[in-house]
Amino acid sequence: MSRPTTQHKRATYPVYKPSGMDWVGDIPEHWEIRRLKTVARFGYGDSLAADDRVAGPYNVYGSNGVVDQHDRANTQCPCLIIGRKGSFGKVAFSDKPCFAIDTTYFVDSRLTVADLRWLYYSLQWLRLDAISRDSAVPGLSREDAYNNRLAFCTLDEQRAIAAFLDRETVRIDALIEKKRRQIELLQEKRSALISHTVTKGLNPNAKMKDSGIEWLGEIPRHWEVHRLKYTVNLVNMKVDGADNDLPYTGLEHIESWTGKRIAVNGNATSEGQANLYRRGDVLFGKLRPYLAKSHACDSDGICTGELLVLRPMAMAQKFLLDYVLNPTFISVVDSSTYGAKMPRANWDFIGNLPALVPPPDEQRAIASFLDRETARIDALIEKVEQSIELLREYRTALISAAVTGKIDVRGELP
Repeated sequence: MSRPTTQHKRATYPVYKPSGMDWVGDIPEHWEIRRLKTVARFGYGDSLAADDRVAGPYNVYGSNGVVDQHDRANTQCPCLIIGRKGSFGKVAFSDKPCFAIDTTYFVDSRLTVADLRWLYYSLQWLRLDAISRDSAVPGLSREDAYNNRLAFCTLDEQRAIAAFLDRETVRIDALIEKKRRQIELLQEKRSALISHTVTKGLNPNAKMKDSGIEWLGEIPRHWEVHRLKYTVNLVNMKVDGADNDLPYTGLEHIESWTGKRIAVNGNATSEGQANLYRRGDVLFGKLRPYLAKSHACDSDGICTGELLVLRPMAMAQKFLLDYVLNPTFISVVDSSTYGAKMPRANWDFIGNLPALVPPPDEQRAIASFLDRETARIDALIEKVEQSIELLREYRTALISAAVTGKIDVRGELP
């Protein structure tokens, strides 16, 4: 049979055969399709309460990765840890002995004769995290996992595939990390731009005065300083959120570093009571770590009680939004939060914080400038985010191509 086409432009095997499964396609002629249970057995992790852990050299793995350390291990090395409850199906690799707790399965050399790095990539390709029977507490059934089929090859080929993917995924991951750092730098630049502009203005030659407030420093001489509560009204109009047709905004709908509403949830809300807001209001998150979630409303709606509804008086809406998104302002509010489990900011504290009030025309000029400049930075960030997504897709496709034999990597060993 003719060799299949591949998007990776790499060598392929000389002869292929049908795998018998549409979603796998053709596989190399000498490979075979096997059920997972014939390749590896999943061992159950052991119970280990937090109070019973003794500080030591061995990582303790839960279903979502390392959660602690302990003085003994219950696996050999290397080993795979597979989430059983919670973050079910997530696969981690440890090159050292570790302790797998009872929310996980594990696989080490006692439970498979396959190369464990090859199996690590093959399990990622199987997407075990898409299998769950328990809707209340998502979990992975061992028998359901065993029924999955994978493309099986010789041990030498497994090692070649693992070595190839180790090298290539490290390279891709390094590129992704570099681009994430670019995003962080752009976000820092964006925050610094907002912070400087809403406290210093647009005119670098403006005469300055001491604000009398340490975290604000000098401000333009012609700007006024008031308490925030004298420039905005705190709106506290409660409605029945479950019986309301207005659009609902939760903390999850606001992008923290832009103030944009990133999702529309219709009128769905599980809250009995919600806050009513109208167009022109500014929403400000009072729950840590969501203090940077603020939004300028362009329509009427309802929102979670964890968002303060601020109605501008002397301050223009956009200038107010930029001001409360000022990282310095947020850090001051953050220092005032109270409560152990769900720390919140108190309006009595927030309302007494200083608010800078430039002349109306200057507020509009600052808002227009920041709209333009932050939109430019946001476009750059979006472009980098898209390139990260493409790299992730390529990484996934490369793993799939290697573990199903669509590419022949035996000649690519260093």
